[in-house]
Amino acid sequence: MSNSPSYKPNSAPRTFHVMTKPIGPLCNLDCKYCFYLEKEKLFPSGENYRMRDEVLEAYVRRYIQSQNTPEISFAWQGGEPTLMGLDFFRKVVALQRQYAGGRPVNNSFQTNGTNLDEEWCRFFARENFLVGLSLDGPEHIHNRYRVDKGGAGSFGRVFAAMELLKKWRVEFNTLTCVTRQSPDEAVEIYGFLKKHGVKFMQFIPIVERAGDRAAHAVGLELAAPPDLRADDNPDGMMPWAVSPEGFGQFLCKIFDEWIKADVGRVFVNLFDVALSAWCGMEPNLCTFSRRCGQAVAMEHDGGIYSCDHYVYPSYYLGNIMEQSLEEMVYSKEQAKFGNDKWDALPNYCRECEFLFACNGECPKHRFMKTPDGEPGLNYLCAGYKTFFKHIDPKLREMAALVQKGRPAADIMKTDAAPAVPPKASAEVGRNDRCPCGSGKKFKKCCGK
Repeated sequence: MSNSPSYKPNSAPRTFHVMTKPIGPLCNLDCKYCFYLEKEKLFPSGENYRMRDEVLEAYVRRYIQSQNTPEISFAWQGGEPTLMGLDFFRKVVALQRQYAGGRPVNNSFQTNGTNLDEEWCRFFARENFLVGLSLDGPEHIHNRYRVDKGGAGSFGRVFAAMELLKKWRVEFNTLTCVTRQSPDEAVEIYGFLKKHGVKFMQFIPIVERAGDRAAHAVGLELAAPPDLRADDNPDGMMPWAVSPEGFGQFLCKIFDEWIKADVGRVFVNLFDVALSAWCGMEPNLCTFSRRCGQAVAMEHDGGIYSCDHYVYPSYYLGNIMEQSLEEMVYSKEQAKFGNDKWDALPNYCRECEFLFACNGECPKHRFMKTPDGEPGLNYLCAGYKTFFKHIDPKLREMAALVQKGRPAADIMKTDAAPAVPPKASAEVGRNDRCPCGSGKKFKKCCGK
């Protein structure tokens, strides 16, 4: 192994993100809604799915060299990455120090938590890992779908892992899957997480179809277990998939709880992203950005794919052992993949008042038709419209506070002044962004 390179920043850093799967699709749980377990069929029979040392070394070295930024961020997922063992991640940290050239290195680590113990948490604390913990809520909700290979619920082990993370003061967030039942349980879920000290929350909609064409192309098929199979399912959705309206209701209920007393104390990623949009900035979360393609996935064998949700042969970009990351991430194929997010957007979306906040959301959810029959409408569209309409008044106020140099949390104070729409001036054109911070065009906002 060569000595670590020195870091020479350029004026215009280029960066991209790699979601790394060192154990591939292997997991010790058998969550009923998991879309990734069947990726085993993409690899030869007998594959052990463990990232080899030479692949790890090449990846760490080449990824660091490709990141022309003051800090470097790695992301480790699965499957379940703890199955690689703690020694593997000790090796990760050693390689990062060798090649980083003195730059700070950050690691995020998504886990189901069932294998975490004192030794893991001591390591996370010492090496400043950010841990994402999959936790769907209280026991009766979490155990509905998050079960082990024997069908037993995993809540007890996950809750114990959360307590260990808090004990060792490891920074962590929770990832909560939103399913068909979640809208009726929204307040209970939020209250449970808040009660147990969760400060950073992510809510992920479960949108899975039984007839995924991309999956069929490689012999993969998401099949519902017999006890969950729905005979009356005309839209081809899995029985655990959240409905569009249900997802919107879920977010509205969580927002109403959060806005009462938790702004600035509890952080919900969807609310943070929405506020940035209402402040006139393009959302920085890939699902809501105008274009994507800067977040690829790497499998255990070094194979690079366009996105974590597009790990199929037709979206294979190459292998880290044969090509540089820059060649693959900035290839014509990946550029088209990223640009299609905007270029293929239906007119129905382009004319939507909330385009500035949504941008069509994730392409993997765009399998519906618009009211006039145009393909490419997001399955969750109706839910997002409900949510954005619901939060619009409060986010206008929060954006106005931010523009005045005040914290958004001031909205919880009784003396917080509501936003006053600015008067039109010669400097604000009808097609300019509205100065109120809504992110809309002036003519569709305060200039009406």
